[in-house]
Amino acid sequence: MGEAPPAADRVAGRGPSQYILQLREKVGHDLLVLPSVTILLFDDDQRLLLVRHHNRGLWVAPGGMVEPDEDPAVTARREMREETGIEVVLVRMLGVFGGPEFRVRYQNGDEVGYVMAVYEARSSGGRPRPDQVETLDIGFFSREQIETMETASWLPVVLREVTWP
Repeated sequence: MGEAPPAADRVAGRGPSQYILQLREKVGHDLLVLPSVTILLFDDDQRLLLVRHHNRGLWVAPGGMVEPDEDPAVTARREMREETGIEVVLVRMLGVFGGPEFRVRYQNGDEVGYVMAVYEARSSGGRPRPDQVETLDIGFFSREQIETMETASWLPVVLREVTWP
């Protein structure tokens, strides 16, 4: 089995997005700036749900790329369901983030700079489970635990700006 396409290149867990494939034909591995969403889901013990991503095994909050003409809120609910098995209700948008910490180089050489809309959510059903395609592991972690984990460079930036429950 080959390497899974980068998160930015996957749509609905079914393979590469045609939009990204067309862009990559034109720009190769060069930087693409893409809209994305991230979902912060806290449990009753005020721990944050993180997933271990297939790209370099880093821990991240669930999320992904917004497809052309897709509402970011729809993307957030879809990505959460696909990556974690959890259905969510979006509570509020916490902010929009970008910058050098939001740049990702995937194992295949593709480079992406994400502009990330971050939502707070609450669970409305489902059981946490990694999808074994984009996400390899899943768990709820305290702020102190997260500070000791190997995370994507953007996660501490987001967590500094949001109010922990």
